Amino acid sequence: GNPFMLGNINSAARVVDAECGAGLDCIIAAKMAGADGEIIGIDMTQGMVDKAKFNAKATGVENASFHQGLFEELPVKDGWADVVISNGAINLAPDKDEIFREMNRVLKPGGLLQIADILVDKPILESAKRNIDLWTG
Repeated sequence: GNPFMLGNINSAARVVDAECGAGLDCIIAAKMAGADGEIIGIDMTQGMVDKAKFNAKATGVENASFHQGLFEELPVKDGWADVVISNGAINLAPDKDEIFREMNRVLKPGGLLQIADILVDKPILESAKRNIDLWTG
């Protein structure tokens, strides 16, 4: 998915990536936000946090930090983020209401929630698989 299709990250934005994986979306957000922006990537596994740190360093990103944590307990202060992004992870959470409450907690009033995710419960037609506009924001 592509959470940035729902809107760009403004200069100097504070962004939280819930379940950041290897950090690709954090790197993109960091470049959009510029040197005055601050990006926090959270992942439940230390292995992915380590990969994200490596990838950020390899791409010259200095305004992103990565931390191990849970979707349900993001290690971020209330109202800190201008934007919360998540890509391909919410479908894995058993209690989606809890996830959305937690994302809302870390967002500033008027902040943006930009999610890319896919959930299907029946076979997808080949023609639909090839039409990206049908399954992206």
